Amino acid sequence: MIHGKESHVCKLKIVLYGLKMTPRAWYGKIDSFLMRLGFTKSDADPNIYYKIEDDFPFILVLYVDDMFLTGDDKLIDECKREFTSYFKMKDLGLMHYFLGLEVWKSPDEIFLSQGKYTIEILQIFEMMDCKSMATPMVMNLNLLSDSYSYLFDPMMYKQLIRYLMHLVNTNPDIFFAVNTLSQCMVEPRHVH
Repeated sequence: MIHGKESHVCKLKIVLYGLKMTPRAWYGKIDSFLMRLGFTKSDADPNIYYKIEDDFPFILVLYVDDMFLTGDDKLIDECKREFTSYFKMKDLGLMHYFLGLEVWKSPDEIFLSQGKYTIEILQIFEMMDCKSMATPMVMNLNLLSDSYSYLFDPMMYKQLIRYLMHLVNTNPDIFFAVNTLSQCMVEPRHVH
């Protein structure tokens, strides 16, 4: 701090953490590098790249400055060598938890779960003591009724729906309920 200017705000001239360049520049650099390595960008998602070598599929997923590789071990090792020769990077090993998704791998199968994420949601919304239901939705629910809308915080409702939409990835049994609830997003009222 500068004496006499304690209440002033400073402008950062460089990034203090994470990427050393703008996200667009970083993405452009890694995109051109992957294209040189023979990857094809997915039409469905611009952060998914793939290539097939000797009939083995190899998939690379980018998320900000993280990269996930899946495919033949030989191809993964070769890709890591290519990347470490061009980029400063750290190998974090097998993925175990990412964006609320837990991953366990055995020689014959991969198991995905969102148990830890589910517990986090219950804690955030103070519902650890709630009881489970066989059908995750009240039958004949009328969400269009306005009689109790004053009891709900619209922002909290939207946040809950966002968490639940992510939970559908490994819990398709709640898809209908989450879809129905998301269609009835509560909008804040303006008091005149």
